[in-house]
Amino acid sequence: MSQCVAVRLRWSGPGEVGAVPGRGAPPPAAEPSVSPFSVRTMPKLQGFEFWSRTLGGARHVVAPMVDQSELAWRLLSRRHGAQLCYTPMLHAQVFVRDANYRKDNLYCEVCPEDRPLIVQFCANDPEVFVQAALLAQDYCDAVDLNLGCPQMIAKRGHYGAFLQEEWDLLQRMILLAHEKLSVPVTCKIRVFPEIDKTVKYAQMLEKAGCQLLTVHGRTKEQKGPLSGTASWEHIKAVRKAVTIPVFANGNIQCLQDVERCIRDTGVQGVMSAEGNLHNPALFEGRSPAVWELAEEYLDIVRQHPCPLSCVRAHLFKLWHHTLQVHRQLREELAKVKTLEGVAAVSQELKLRCQEDMSRQKEGEKPPGGLPFFHWICQPYFRPGPREGSKENGGARSKRALEEEEVGTDVLSKNKQKKQLRNPHKTFDPSLKPKYAKCDQCGNPKGNRCVFNLCRGCCKKRAFREAADCPGHGLLFKTKLEKSLAWKGARQLS
Repeated sequence: MSQCVAVRLRWSGPGEVGAVPGRGAPPPAAEPSVSPFSVRTMPKLQGFEFWSRTLGGARHVVAPMVDQSELAWRLLSRRHGAQLCYTPMLHAQVFVRDANYRKDNLYCEVCPEDRPLIVQFCANDPEVFVQAALLAQDYCDAVDLNLGCPQMIAKRGHYGAFLQEEWDLLQRMILLAHEKLSVPVTCKIRVFPEIDKTVKYAQMLEKAGCQLLTVHGRTKEQKGPLSGTASWEHIKAVRKAVTIPVFANGNIQCLQDVERCIRDTGVQGVMSAEGNLHNPALFEGRSPAVWELAEEYLDIVRQHPCPLSCVRAHLFKLWHHTLQVHRQLREELAKVKTLEGVAAVSQELKLRCQEDMSRQKEGEKPPGGLPFFHWICQPYFRPGPREGSKENGGARSKRALEEEEVGTDVLSKNKQKKQLRNPHKTFDPSLKPKYAKCDQCGNPKGNRCVFNLCRGCCKKRAFREAADCPGHGLLFKTKLEKSLAWKGARQLS
């Protein structure tokens, strides 16, 4: 069923995939207006009609990834089999208030090849979400609400997967967007441990107005070293329970996984994030040499510039297995400050790989249990928690896992970054300087504290006793005496 809404004309490039007839118009010269006054009335496609006509029946989908699904990467992925792409997750509140943020992330240029496109926002306020979506709707084919981000930043900001228990709020957000927007609203979710609750969650979102649902088959607790396997059973149950298109996300490393997921779950399409980052030709069913895609990506970046941090991150993913072999080039890639510098490191990695290929013996198998040699694009399997974690009470925090690595040859990524900034920094507790402890709390005490306490404990004691501690710069006694002297002088006068 189609719903008639008042909309503005929006850009749909000539011959673009999934273009809706009647929506072709030149892009606006300035930022799009959010005026409620319509130019004309036309049908707003919903559900399967939206998926088949606007999205062209897309089955191969590139996920929304923070700072990783930028325009250049989307264009590379589309060249190699991706039929639909999402923007990186955008912060709705920042998008509304910051014109530069809008320009950098969506308004940078009109690119007809980058369609169909869905813009994803994180938000926790219906009005803010809709304001951001109204500013974006002329540049995309749908607006997606992120309900799947499990990271700590999402917990602090109260968005993503940390909204999945607030059904009343989510209903209001989606319902308002469904009523106000000229493009459909979609959602990306994570599952609950219980299949029944996940199904009810999906049905609630559909009833509120969601026109397409992406289901990541992991709970919000499954992330990083604790990711584990995504549950396709949850996804299959959701697909059977709703009447809108469903995309599956999770456990996708190659084209065979895509085909098996569609067959086993009955979904309309499959979304890939990490698999796509390590092999952008995944949807073509190819595993080319890494330098082939690295060079093509760098060429696209020269035409469609993006932050160097994005480029560097992509090359770290593409060259991941090679950088385990040629470790000295990892530091060089981390330090370069220009695009040409990044390209030079990538070229050096290519030469090293070609030397390794020339030394390869006939019948030799890849080391380390890899499916291919390190210079071939291939999946990266995230290591799980170390053996023995079950003995220590099950899953542990990311910090606990990182602390296991202290004193070993391998440092966590954060510690590697700190060491790059300060080569003399040590993470070995035995080499760190020893400090005398505060008598009360155990923190390092002040070397010149008159009470042999840390500053916090000293301040409390000095205030309570109206005493001075010159070592900590606390002068409660002196200030009290001056105050009394001043009051006495005023009374005499």
